[in-house]
Amino acid sequence: MAEISTANPVGDKGAFVRDMFATIAPRYDRANRVLTGGLDELWRRRAIALLAPAKGARLLDLCCGTGDLSFHLLRHDADARVTGIDFCEPMLARARDRAERAGITGVEFLEGDVTALPFPDESFDGAIMGFSSRNIVDLDRSLQEIRRVLRPGARFVNLDVSKAPNRLWKRAFDFYFYGVVPTLGGWIGGSKSAYAYLPQSLVHHPNAPALRDRFTEADFRDAGYLALMGGSIAVHYGTR
Repeated sequence: MAEISTANPVGDKGAFVRDMFATIAPRYDRANRVLTGGLDELWRRRAIALLAPAKGARLLDLCCGTGDLSFHLLRHDADARVTGIDFCEPMLARARDRAERAGITGVEFLEGDVTALPFPDESFDGAIMGFSSRNIVDLDRSLQEIRRVLRPGARFVNLDVSKAPNRLWKRAFDFYFYGVVPTLGGWIGGSKSAYAYLPQSLVHHPNAPALRDRFTEADFRDAGYLALMGGSIAVHYGTR
């Protein structure tokens, strides 16, 4: 349900998130497929459609985890040049192994911090992040950094779970996300504490309109979002 944050591992949250994802890395992909019923693949494709990268674009996959979005970007355009960045080395190791076993080229996976990206200004034609913004220690700083490394006119797209505004959807989503995911995820993913944390990470995360406003405050133009699954999934976007 959630990919690892590249948040700066300073303080309890950053260190906990990094260590937690290191623990669940071996079973992470299987858990994602089961917990979402495979719908996470569809949501990633929707996010890439909103990113709308030009052919051969240089793209940044933030908080890349085991590389799902990076691989989707290359399926969308085999000529894309993709960089995945994450602060959890065991997740990156799995991403590199997946790429090697599948013979995938055109992607590199780097260890790094989304609040202090190791790239020059205006390096990328687009950036994307999946199921990670809830885990970032300093969200506003990360948005500023993402904007810095984008070229003028480039778009940033963020895919994550959200707080459904519809009462019926919210009731169903809350039952599953807060009730079922911790137990089922703990069984499949091999860590009850990790899959108990993931739903709780949404509690203090901005709702969809508030996150859109954070994009605007970070000087992204034309900020907005696409609500999926009754608003329980949101795809935010903004232009440098």
